[in-house]
Amino acid sequence: MSEAGAPQPDEKRVSWAELFFDLVFVVAVTKVAALVASDHTWAGLLRAAVAFVPIYWTWVGTAIMTNLDDVSRAAVRLRVFVVALAGIFMALALDDAYGEEGLLFAAAYWGGRIVLGWPVLTRLRGGVPLTPYTVSMFATGPLLLLGALLPDNQRTVVWAIAALLDLASPSLLRRRLLGMHVDAGHLAERFGLFVLIALGESVVAIVTSVSDHLTVLDGMAVALAFAVTVGLWWVYFHFAADAVRHALATAAVQLDIARVVLSYGHLLFIGAVITVSVGLHDAVADPRHHLSWPATGLLYGGAALYLATFGLTRWAMFRLVSITRLSAAATVLAVLPVVPFLPSVASVALLALIVAGLNIVEWARNDRIGWRALLARPAE
Repeated sequence: MSEAGAPQPDEKRVSWAELFFDLVFVVAVTKVAALVASDHTWAGLLRAAVAFVPIYWTWVGTAIMTNLDDVSRAAVRLRVFVVALAGIFMALALDDAYGEEGLLFAAAYWGGRIVLGWPVLTRLRGGVPLTPYTVSMFATGPLLLLGALLPDNQRTVVWAIAALLDLASPSLLRRRLLGMHVDAGHLAERFGLFVLIALGESVVAIVTSVSDHLTVLDGMAVALAFAVTVGLWWVYFHFAADAVRHALATAAVQLDIARVVLSYGHLLFIGAVITVSVGLHDAVADPRHHLSWPATGLLYGGAALYLATFGLTRWAMFRLVSITRLSAAATVLAVLPVVPFLPSVASVALLALIVAGLNIVEWARNDRIGWRALLARPAE
């Protein structure tokens, strides 16, 4: 691996089929953001998160499958496209997933997981192996179907149990999965691309929030909101993306990096960016007025979660504390109580300033000596 993190000739590259597959999840992320936007309460946020986990887990399962298999084979590509179709139906059902479309959402998830896990069954004899794929096939998929037949509140509970079971399966089955070996560059790039999808939703949220007649203040709000998005991009892709690739390539047990940093850490990264995008939409839509407390929680709480998650990933990768990013997350939370008393444009400006300050500090401390210096210093 080069200093800049560029793939080496022997590393697997992300295929056109995988990039095409990701287009489905651009739509799904937009639909999840719409769920959050429609209900800013804790209950609404929980329901959106519960609905997002099956979508995310379908994407993760496909990313692992394409990492381990040869996507140039027609049979593998067809599996990818069938799972993409399942993702389309899940996205279509999201608007009313807790209503009449719940059964379609659950059936599409179960169908996609069966397609992903079926080859595991056909290659083995004598019993069903316990893997995250078979857990989804025989436990969480049916649980989602059961939940879809129940009333709203009970459905949320059953689907939450199914989501937790899916997420817990790599940890519960850790001993069985220790021998798994992945292509580090390819898998790190795949998860980075999902972060880009979420950041792209922030751009969509900014653009769609502006009225037909753009004023000077509207333009300022747009520019500041985009600065927040660029700052969040910089935090991940300037240092952390290469660090993830390096950690996965050099780990004694790849599963632990894939499980904690990729599966869990990136769920938090992506979820946080989605909430930030909804907060930015509210702020840019009316830059003169103050953000509500729920919208402030989405914007500033999401940003704090995004920054704090680097503390988890850095510790999991290198057993080092990410002082700068945890400090930035604490700063965001410290100013959060003041934000509802400011005009929205000022709230966005303050967040942009904090994120830019973090990036400037890290550039001054680390950029001139290379990202690998992060392994020996406490700032990520």
